[in-house]
Amino acid sequence: MATNLLSAAECKNATSNGANVRKLHDGGGLYLWIYLDGRKYWRLRYWHGDKEKSLSLGVYPKVSLSDARKMRDELRKQLQANLDPSAERKANNLRNKLANANSFEAVALEWYNKQVHTWVEHHASDVKRRLESNIFPTLGKRPIDQINALELLDTIRKIEARGAYDLAHRVLQVCGQVFRYGIATGRCTRNLAADLRGALTPHVKKHQSAVRPEELPDLLRAIAKYEEIGDKQTRLAMQLLAQTFVRTNELIGAEWNEFDLANGLWIIPAARMKMKTEHIVPLAKQSIEKLEELKEISGGSRFVFPGRNRDKPISNNTMLFALYRLGYKGKMTGHGFRAVASTILNETGFNPDVIERQLAHCERNEVRGAYNRAEYLLERKKMMQHWADYLDSIEAGAKIVHLRGHAA
Repeated sequence: MATNLLSAAECKNATSNGANVRKLHDGGGLYLWIYLDGRKYWRLRYWHGDKEKSLSLGVYPKVSLSDARKMRDELRKQLQANLDPSAERKANNLRNKLANANSFEAVALEWYNKQVHTWVEHHASDVKRRLESNIFPTLGKRPIDQINALELLDTIRKIEARGAYDLAHRVLQVCGQVFRYGIATGRCTRNLAADLRGALTPHVKKHQSAVRPEELPDLLRAIAKYEEIGDKQTRLAMQLLAQTFVRTNELIGAEWNEFDLANGLWIIPAARMKMKTEHIVPLAKQSIEKLEELKEISGGSRFVFPGRNRDKPISNNTMLFALYRLGYKGKMTGHGFRAVASTILNETGFNPDVIERQLAHCERNEVRGAYNRAEYLLERKKMMQHWADYLDSIEAGAKIVHLRGHAA
């Protein structure tokens, strides 16, 4: 047992007495080093083999006298077992470093950074938020190869307990991708998410609301009068969404440099597309006219639909809330325009491949995707003009008829 020499008061009041460093001994090799500028550090001097060594035990007063003595006594036990405390510390630090590198959070973030460039911004944000909110707090620091299926299930069931059944399935799916990446990189050997298949509460996926084809004329007429309760820019946005049936995010993020109005083309860059493939949208003359109106409204912003901050586009919810104001809450969404266009155009007799290509339901293969960007372009131009004409006619009160005679 080491003979203690220092008191708490001595440690607190000690100075270097003008020396660059003064060393106060507490017995058993424990010293308090006091520097000229007032800094104080604990160090342990010891012999291992035939060498004298020194080991830092921390900063005083963060590490108190009693704490330093406990650390000294524990390290002395290592010496009695013929272990070098310095070497043991390095080995432990290395183990911790390796454990941190192989933690679920580290592997998940490594996987995320490999994938993020292939995703649109909002999807990338969703994936990261789901991990940070639901998985990292409980499993993030655990070595990925030490997590078991019950731990993962318990974590996912906390999401279910909130009634978020769809989210639970989505988070488990993301975890499965992380485990597969861990297997591929040698950090684990089993995909625990696959082991939990069937263990979650089933979730019936709800399709986004869309009006029936026979309800479309009333919706178009309501949108045409939207300025009675809202603004012109939102009215034009909803009409363009109906005419082009692109995804809502693709429309609201549109920038003027994507448009070739002279040739009636809108070329959406791959970075903004869900499938990460450049997409061409042929513009009907009605769409071009609305874009000309929007140029006056946009006030020089690079965005076609600038928000209050002209350097950012309108919110994702702008058109959804506009539809709510028109009385279509639970009946229609921005995505619903895609569904109703697909239904009517398919019933009309247009080539299904042409419709699917215009919906950007294209292949993920980058080479084929690059080739497909202009596939069926002539047929698509004809279809988009007929679609805009059809919308005008039924809005004006024409009887709903099939357009089979115009099919490509």
